[in-house]
Amino acid sequence: MRMSSQKVRSLSSSLLRRLALPLALLVMPWSAAQAEEAPAALRLDYAYYSPTSLVLRHFGWVEKAFAGTPVTWVLSQGSNRSLEYLNGGSTDFASTAGLAAVLSRANGSPIKTLYIASRPEWTALAVAKDSPLHSLADLKGKKIAATKGTDPYLFTLRALKQAGLSKNDVELVHLQHPDGRVALERGDVDAWAGLDPHLAASQLQAGSRLLYRNLAFNSYGVVSTTEAFASRYPQTIEKVLRAYEQARGWAREHPQALAELLAKESGLPLEVARLQLERTDFGTALPGAEHIAALKAAAPILVSEGLVRRGVKVEEVVDSLIEPRFAKAVIQP
Repeated sequence: MRMSSQKVRSLSSSLLRRLALPLALLVMPWSAAQAEEAPAALRLDYAYYSPTSLVLRHFGWVEKAFAGTPVTWVLSQGSNRSLEYLNGGSTDFASTAGLAAVLSRANGSPIKTLYIASRPEWTALAVAKDSPLHSLADLKGKKIAATKGTDPYLFTLRALKQAGLSKNDVELVHLQHPDGRVALERGDVDAWAGLDPHLAASQLQAGSRLLYRNLAFNSYGVVSTTEAFASRYPQTIEKVLRAYEQARGWAREHPQALAELLAKESGLPLEVARLQLERTDFGTALPGAEHIAALKAAAPILVSEGLVRRGVKVEEVVDSLIEPRFAKAVIQP
């Protein structure tokens, strides 16, 4: 039976209405079609050893990028604290040393490293200005202050190995970074695995000297999140990293203002901030082969010292930890 022309027009109109939404999605920009629901709040950490985090917080660039979303900042005194906050659900992003992130993931924390904030030489083994110690070998049987689970702690283990020593040949005193400085300057320990800006402050204010330094044993400063957050909020991560990129660019262009900001935030003299920043490179932000290689070079010490669970292959952990796709989306070539 033949349809009337009116019925044909009615059917055509109905069909077009049904196709309207799918067709609209096809022509909409990807970001609009795939827009995610933003988190109810954002929680980031900041740290004196992570200058770009100070810049980010100071200028409120995250708050501007997420207008209407509450943003909370948590002060981290070390990588161990930063990772505790992230893994405990107190923060969504963590500023840590790269090797500390490896250690955390190797021991079961489902985290992903997204971004390289800086390449610092933020740790070395320091002794008091009048110390009789002059080499790594002299540390045998001595007390060394270090914050367990941080780059300075792992730096100490690698340094001792250079001298044919292990952690059993010394007494490691587990103190947070500021307390380690106090212990060294009071004479309560013989050496301290210092971290900037506390290390720079001790050098300039107390005359502490560096017994051993090795840039290759300093892992990069990184920004990490949890796998769950990365899976649920990929566009949010990109916006946060764009803000980090803005902070990194500002830090490179304004070294004097950055030193003044670091001094103000940390409460330390300007010359201390300058010394810390002299040892900090903001040149590379995209996680890549050089960062993976640096982290894998430290893998043997994590295994030999029993710092990871038995059977864990640390090199595979490094490969699963580094996630560069978010940074690739925001860093200009």
